[in-house]
Amino acid sequence: MTAALGIGLIACGQGGKGDTAPDVKVNNAATAQAKQANAPLKKSRPTGLRIPAAGVDATSMLDLGVDADQELEVPPVDKAEEPGWWTGGVTPGEKGAAVIVAHYDTANGPALMRNVAKVGVGDTVEVPRADGSTATFKVREIQQVDKKDFPTNKVYGATGRPELRLLTCGGPIVGGHRSDNIILYADLVS
Repeated sequence: MTAALGIGLIACGQGGKGDTAPDVKVNNAATAQAKQANAPLKKSRPTGLRIPAAGVDATSMLDLGVDADQELEVPPVDKAEEPGWWTGGVTPGEKGAAVIVAHYDTANGPALMRNVAKVGVGDTVEVPRADGSTATFKVREIQQVDKKDFPTNKVYGATGRPELRLLTCGGPIVGGHRSDNIILYADLVS
């Protein structure tokens, strides 16, 4: 259903002042899904994002939609330290693939996901929610892809369980923007 929207690559803001790309330990081979500790959570808006391995502790979450070209919006450059949640999908913890986007860098310098290279398979991603609960996910796979090869169905397609997709940019700067997307695939564990 969401793939029918034509949602594809995420366009990131202009890259930082240097062209240093994150040295991500990419694991393109899918690993076994984490055992699900709990049943899917009820719908509740995400209110923040914590990724201990990357030093991320955001206490707010922007609402994101799609632009006129049916591409997923990204947080504005002036809010580069805030993640955004795609409101056209499920909330983190519900059955399905919830999608969160955050900048690696912008023309103004490093942003929220500047330490994405420190995240590895098995690390946790925590999403505080408006109902007071926290959806905790374990990273199962890390993928870095050229934006022209964005895996739309893998990111937005239906899943039989609660999952999270965390999208940011990577790769060298080409034409003022990072050439790649880095995608963390994670499974709900509590």
